[in-house]
Amino acid sequence: MSQDLKELFERERKKEFQMPEGHESRFEARLEESFGGGRKRSFMWIGLAASLIALLGLTLWMQNGEAPLTEGQQTLVQQAADSTDASKGLSLGDLSPDLKKLEAYYTASINMELASLDISEENKEVVDDFIVRLDDLNSEYHKLNNELNEIGPNEQTIGAMIKNLQYRLQLMLKLKEKLIELKSSKNETVYSNSI
Repeated sequence: MSQDLKELFERERKKEFQMPEGHESRFEARLEESFGGGRKRSFMWIGLAASLIALLGLTLWMQNGEAPLTEGQQTLVQQAADSTDASKGLSLGDLSPDLKKLEAYYTASINMELASLDISEENKEVVDDFIVRLDDLNSEYHKLNNELNEIGPNEQTIGAMIKNLQYRLQLMLKLKEKLIELKSSKNETVYSNSI
């Protein structure tokens, strides 16, 4: 029992193990059977396409159910669409399919939030403040896209572009929260005045 562990490990390392013939092909067959291989990937793409179509349909439905976009909203939606325009050279979506999905997700989410804004005279000042910040982020994204085209893809530029998209979506969500706060505080004021 009192064997030296070092010697034991040395002997084990010197042994050569041979896998039985056909082991690899049986293993691959089991993997294919368990995970479905190529079929699962095609279903993933179908699911992704269906999700994007559903998102687009929801956006169109929300736009039809509400007042038309104001000039400022139309301008912002156009700027958001222009920020990912591939005709200006290399864009984030051109680098990989995953980055293209990511860029499409953020752009669609930002556009959906813009389209769902309920702008009135009472909240116009707050909305204008957020729109100025969104314009700043849009211009920064264009600068990063130009850098991507001039210098070429690198981790810093790609990371900054993704962060920019995230910040724009966060900004839109904060604006939506602020508008809800303003609306609820206005309703509370009206309710308290009526009592």
